[in-house]
Amino acid sequence: MDWREWFLARFGPGFLGGIVFGDWWRLLSERRFAIPPSRLPRALAITLQSLQNSFLGRRERRRHGPDLERTVVEPPLFILGHWRSGTTHLHNLLTVDRRFAFPNNYQACFPHTFLGTEARSARRIGWFIPRRRPMDNVAWDMTSPQEDEFALATLTQKSPCLSWVFPAHRERYERYLTFRGAADGEADEWLGALELFLRKLTWKYRRPLILKSPPHTCRIRLLLRKFPQAKFVHVHRDPFTVFQSSRWTFLVNFRWQGLERPRLDDLDDWVIRQYREMYDVFFEERKLIPPGRYHEVAFEDLERDPLGAVRATYEALGLPDFGSVEADLVRYVASLSGYRKNAFPDLAPDLRGRIFREWRASFEEWGYPSPGP
Repeated sequence: MDWREWFLARFGPGFLGGIVFGDWWRLLSERRFAIPPSRLPRALAITLQSLQNSFLGRRERRRHGPDLERTVVEPPLFILGHWRSGTTHLHNLLTVDRRFAFPNNYQACFPHTFLGTEARSARRIGWFIPRRRPMDNVAWDMTSPQEDEFALATLTQKSPCLSWVFPAHRERYERYLTFRGAADGEADEWLGALELFLRKLTWKYRRPLILKSPPHTCRIRLLLRKFPQAKFVHVHRDPFTVFQSSRWTFLVNFRWQGLERPRLDDLDDWVIRQYREMYDVFFEERKLIPPGRYHEVAFEDLERDPLGAVRATYEALGLPDFGSVEADLVRYVASLSGYRKNAFPDLAPDLRGRIFREWRASFEEWGYPSPGP
């Protein structure tokens, strides 16, 4: 294990490193401050960072508040798809085009303060970040594209990602996957935080945004309420592979983000239920997207012919001239030549059968093979 991985697994604050003290205190109060001794170093790191975030966040609001109120967010392009479906790969490919902007690792982790702190702090913090993501070996640094879900988790504490932090209380946060079980007003609060975060990015870059967040897959109705002109691209992948990789990602995130000991006896149930809930809503809400603003990509096509898949996305969604970015994409794809995906043992036949039964709609929608007799 790289020393950086060891350090962050022990002391790293995870995405909550960007939280302000008042929100952090409320989270701890809800848990009655019951942090296991092995997780206390992480809790202390979050506490110390939250005090700094509160001070710097107030300064950022005073300095940039009027500018942000006047900033108008252009209709974003949202990348949809379950965790481990290829959303990161597609996000990285699309954001090669510098006519667009995106939230990077630092901005997603420090949404309260990045306008005033990124230039000074990103390089210092980046020194502690492993050169590759521990769940899939994808190269990354503090400037790499990141999902806006982490920023929203920090800004609102309304995200299923907090289930990785407090896995023993995951029921508290699972409602925020779709927001269908959320209390009145919570969706409006979340949408307001999303708009503020996107205003910050728009003010900084003055370009339209490409965003990636797996939970957005089942929030299409919410996103259209705030951004009715938005465009969407959905990436899907063999469900068996998604299950294996999602299960591994959960285990990694428990180690990197967790403040409680996870319950692992029902991990398979958790992964299966979350996927099913996501796609039940997705299939229902997908039809709300107007024609010409939605496109689908198979991960297998993205892997086999990334340039062709990206070109088709540009054409389907009416994005700017693809020829202007093609040479840059060729160079980026060539840089991935040494990448090797994770390998997982075969799933047990009874588990494969259960996945097929419970995720049957996805198998049939995209033509993935069944487990056989």
